[in-house]
Amino acid sequence: MANTIANLAREGGVGVETVRYYQRRGLLRTPDKSGGSALSGGVRRYGDEDVRRLKFIRQAQAAGFTLEQISELLELDAGQDRARARALAAERISALDEKIAELQAARASLAKLAHACAASDTGPCPIIEAFEKG
Repeated sequence: MANTIANLAREGGVGVETVRYYQRRGLLRTPDKSGGSALSGGVRRYGDEDVRRLKFIRQAQAAGFTLEQISELLELDAGQDRARARALAAERISALDEKIAELQAARASLAKLAHACAASDTGPCPIIEAFEKG
């Protein structure tokens, strides 16, 4: 159990400010403070569900989902709309495929330039020339 916001953040692999940001965005709940008195405000307590949700947010971000998409996924989970969840996943896969193609093209271009650079020790380096013209 996470207990405090610091423990929640640690278990989720983020900082406390990230937890607060997710709370402001409505991705994580902000529990009421408990155990306080008139002079002290008490402490917010977090549980296992909060840890699970925070880890879900982080994993979805690692997969490239935006916070808006993550919010929708969390709502879909509550409503069990699998068709929309699959559609969001398919959209993300398509975007990843496009990015992979871009990265592969960039890699191929750089490999070609590196090969041309290694082919001669005289004259300007093709890598530097390409980036200066780029």
